[in-house]
Amino acid sequence: MKRWSKLFLPALLSASCAGTGLELPEPEVDAEGMRIHHEMIVLGEQLEDPYSVENMTRALAAVYPTKADRVVLPATHLYVRFLPEDEEQFERLAGLGVLLLDHPVDYQILREGDYYHDPEVAEDRITWQYAVVERDFVFPAGIRYEILDQCHIPGGQTPVKAAGVDWTAVEREAFRLTGNAALLAEVPGTRAGTEMTPRGRITIVDSVLGTGPEGVRGVRVSCNCFVKFSAGYTDGDGWYEMDKSFAANPRYRLVFNNSTGFSIGFNLLLVPASVSTLGKHGAGGLDYEVTEQSDRMLFLRCAVNNAGFDYYKWCEADAPPVKTPPANLRLWLFSGLAASSAVMLHQGVLLDGSKLSELLGEYIGLLKIFLPDLTLGLKRCHSYADVYATAVHELAHASHFMLAGKEFWNRYARFILSSYVTSGFVTYGVGTEEDHGYCGIGESWAFFLQAMLCRERYGDHGQSFGLNHWFHPQIFLQLAERGLTARKIFQVLDGEVTDQAILKKKLISFYPEYKSEINQAFARYN
Repeated sequence: MKRWSKLFLPALLSASCAGTGLELPEPEVDAEGMRIHHEMIVLGEQLEDPYSVENMTRALAAVYPTKADRVVLPATHLYVRFLPEDEEQFERLAGLGVLLLDHPVDYQILREGDYYHDPEVAEDRITWQYAVVERDFVFPAGIRYEILDQCHIPGGQTPVKAAGVDWTAVEREAFRLTGNAALLAEVPGTRAGTEMTPRGRITIVDSVLGTGPEGVRGVRVSCNCFVKFSAGYTDGDGWYEMDKSFAANPRYRLVFNNSTGFSIGFNLLLVPASVSTLGKHGAGGLDYEVTEQSDRMLFLRCAVNNAGFDYYKWCEADAPPVKTPPANLRLWLFSGLAASSAVMLHQGVLLDGSKLSELLGEYIGLLKIFLPDLTLGLKRCHSYADVYATAVHELAHASHFMLAGKEFWNRYARFILSSYVTSGFVTYGVGTEEDHGYCGIGESWAFFLQAMLCRERYGDHGQSFGLNHWFHPQIFLQLAERGLTARKIFQVLDGEVTDQAILKKKLISFYPEYKSEINQAFARYN
């Protein structure tokens, strides 16, 4: 399946919407001076887990010698690893709320990175996924797993009979007994041995907007120290707070599975949501600012993340609403390519009912899970504004897909692919080919909304897009200037609107009060 995608995707990417690089900076360092790389993690020696039932029991006996014989510590959690056979099994685990990491948490990390692949697992297979689950977790049938350890993590399941126990002291003693005392956090200005709850703000700087850092919105912040995990989403201003406290400095990372529902994937390995490590930082939390000088992929992911978050919110912010993209939208980012596309493969476009569907049979569902909906070629994106414009163009397509439907999109996607070959490598054709109207409607809407949203964000810095193409998004721009808003225009763009003649007729039918303005706009640009 992965070999098939390597052959199929380049054709899609080369025959797609034209998009508009950043040099890799020197690696940053975390709070302990380790350089943060964004390649594959390099593991060192295995460490002894302080949270195992055995080690927490030893620590309790050391701190409370008289209580140890009266308290039997149960396993509150299980440290496990899963080996999903395919993306469907991966999604099933994620759907159960399991936080998955692709590397073991009880090993020294010699070099930080964004991903890991077990050398004993073939490169074209999903690697082992490590997780910590509740002790009564029901393991889903058919997914291979191994229980690596039974753990006692102080919290909601700590036995009532142990009331009065300072579990922070016990936890810290467990670190000392296992040779991990150097990892314990000592925060100036706080009482020795105090646990801290991570909280902070993740921000990004838009150099074009020039208004100071803004929050990285709706992104998941995940942190862990050994088997103690916590995660939470940033709010609209980039603030987050974990639901657990830590005695030692945890490792932080951003998981690009946005709270609105879309995921940014393709992390050298094909995964549903990309991960950018931030390294190990204080137990009290991390404030992190992303700029155009940050790691390139981190910057691009954060900028696309914000464009997506803003777009979903914009769609429903006013009436009439614009349909949001599919709830499970999958985006792939390519920093070395300049072409973008809204192929909607994850939704079944070009797949359902095709010869390929007949060939794969029941496996077509797995393929749809594996493939993207939007691909963003960001090679020419030098600023946040460039990334924003590229992202909202493709997101506008995704909204149109929700209204126009799969049959329309199949014709549209096939036209884009064929015109790239038959029209001298002109992505949109020349406006005379069969089915050119599908492209004209789709691209007019996307270029128009791209311009409108960029103007809303950047004011005088906003620009128009696609004005030299045969389908003339200027028609929509002129109508918007005369009061026919983007939201009103969108309501017309269902699957029946397949060329400009039908579009004009339907606009007049929906909005007869704008008949004169509609006739003028179409006459001017046709």
